[in-house]
Amino acid sequence: MTQSSRDRAPAGDGSLGRSVSPRDAEAAERLLLAGRLGVEGRLVQASNATLYCSIEHEGVSAACVYKPVAGERPLWDFPDGTLAEREVAAYAVSKAMGWGLVPPTVHRDGPYGPGMVQLWVEPDPDIDLVALSRSDDEAIRRMAVFDAVVNNADRKIGHLLPPGDGHVYGCDHGVCFSVEYKLRTVLWQWRGKPLTAEAVEALGRVHAGLREGPLGERLAELLTAEEVDATRRRVELMLKHRIHPYPPEDWPAIPWPPL
Repeated sequence: MTQSSRDRAPAGDGSLGRSVSPRDAEAAERLLLAGRLGVEGRLVQASNATLYCSIEHEGVSAACVYKPVAGERPLWDFPDGTLAEREVAAYAVSKAMGWGLVPPTVHRDGPYGPGMVQLWVEPDPDIDLVALSRSDDEAIRRMAVFDAVVNNADRKIGHLLPPGDGHVYGCDHGVCFSVEYKLRTVLWQWRGKPLTAEAVEALGRVHAGLREGPLGERLAELLTAEEVDATRRRVELMLKHRIHPYPPEDWPAIPWPPL
């Protein structure tokens, strides 16, 4: 479910004070962790409870998404009550890659209990998301590499958030990090093609962070040991072959619906 759905309930604009940019990760994380959450509405088409909120702390404010663990719908292939932590783990990988593909995301308590809180990114309404998802745009190519690392089982077109400055963010990473290969995405246009030098460098940063840096420690707090090890092995496989992965043979390659 895209953050930008127009089917959400009426909401405030989060303009209580100075705003914070998703590019300023440190300031955004401080706000998301310490701020006062005010529920403004709900994204009514989301399969899990997804609340649109305002957040404010010491004169800084923003809009954000809050997904309480209590509102998660059980899935047959992911352990119950783990989707929020997987979203935070995806943000940790995004930071390690150095590309800032996932908006600042934290795990904290909220009005309906513990859950994931993520800075809201409003996409440019003039950008055609379908055309963007099918393009060879480098920002989309980075997203394809990121999805392969986190083993994203649900990269839909509506999960792409281009604010209009050339950058593209991604949201809804609750069904990532399975031990089994479950990559399911609309971004297959680079399958089998060589990774860019930029991608190899980003994968190297992730690999180093998993082996002897803070990324491995952070993921160990959020995922099982088997899931962390599987993430490391996916990165090592990509660094060895230096190509974009191919679709799985025993798993649907494209999410449904793709939007």
